[in-house]
Amino acid sequence: MLDREGIAKRIAQELQDGWYVNLGIGIPTLVANYIPEGINVEFQSENGLLGMGPFPVEGAEDADLINAGKQTVTMLPGGSIFDSATSFAMIRGQHVQLTVLGAMEVAENGDIANWKIPGRMVKGMGGAMDLVASAENIIVAMKHTNRKGASKLLKACTLPLTGVGCVKKVVTNMAVLEVKEDGFHLIERAPGVSVEDIKNATEGRLVVPDVVPEMTI
Repeated sequence: MLDREGIAKRIAQELQDGWYVNLGIGIPTLVANYIPEGINVEFQSENGLLGMGPFPVEGAEDADLINAGKQTVTMLPGGSIFDSATSFAMIRGQHVQLTVLGAMEVAENGDIANWKIPGRMVKGMGGAMDLVASAENIIVAMKHTNRKGASKLLKACTLPLTGVGCVKKVVTNMAVLEVKEDGFHLIERAPGVSVEDIKNATEGRLVVPDVVPEMTI
């Protein structure tokens, strides 16, 4: 199965030249470290940073330069810093071509739950609701199962929703799946993972083609 870095590397293959891309907290932030050669993208952070680069090397951190998850980041030449109101105007105005988010649950119809577990204290949803409501393309980066081994790709989400019918693709430690009207379509499998393994780990409807290639990262 893929580790966090492997998931980020595979998602980086989805980037297209000229795109503006928002990276959520967690695994998605790692995507900035694996931009394919020849691709020019602008990473946006909803706290007000456009032109975000990879994580800084140890000793080169700037405590005043952070992403939305309060992690120190770098800024590429030509990058800009602005207030969060301007950042959200960019998001709500649909000027972001791709949003990569983590999730606790994704449903077979594209619903996403990624902000709250009832009974646990949380600060709030942050920018997730704006992102899922406005982005043209949403990819979820997450583990296929939770710590107890239960599937996170479900028939219907059980946790409070962040967005409805918005997820286009899911990249997990086991597989790449597209979300379509009839459920999760298995596109690729992680190295060493069988189709049967993925079937057993997926609660939602899973559409499996005759041939499922092993992903290349």
